[in-house]
Amino acid sequence: MRLYLFRHGEATSDAENPKRPLSAAGRAEVEQMARYLTRVAAAPEDLVVRHSGKLRAVQTADILAAHLRLQQPPGQAEGLAPGDPPERTLDLIDAAESDLMLVGHLPHLGRLASLLLSGESDRISFVLPAAAVVCLEAESGRWRLHWLITPALIG
Repeated sequence: MRLYLFRHGEATSDAENPKRPLSAAGRAEVEQMARYLTRVAAAPEDLVVRHSGKLRAVQTADILAAHLRLQQPPGQAEGLAPGDPPERTLDLIDAAESDLMLVGHLPHLGRLASLLLSGESDRISFVLPAAAVVCLEAESGRWRLHWLITPALIG
């Protein structure tokens, strides 16, 4: 199984809009990443995408879904908010019947990656830039880092 952790694109400031939608630059970076993932066939057709429900994550997931031609639309999942403990996400991952992409936020995604890779949510300092994606792969009951792509790498 592959697990994709995708940090939402750059959002507007709280002062600009308290709902914090994607900025124009954030939308462009997510589009760029989605086109790249489609080109390199990094995401399978049966990929399931879940997001935190926060506007910037919903918008990011919708852009990804449009490019990746998902069989089902992205949906909201509990436990993906910025401050949620990563342990809350393990049931969602364990229940997945196909590859899974979680669209969320820091520090949650970084702490989740650390938990899966090391067994402790605070052992590895894992910081994803906006619109970056990390792919983890489960192998023999253990997770390993498969790849990491940031907008700067493909831009």
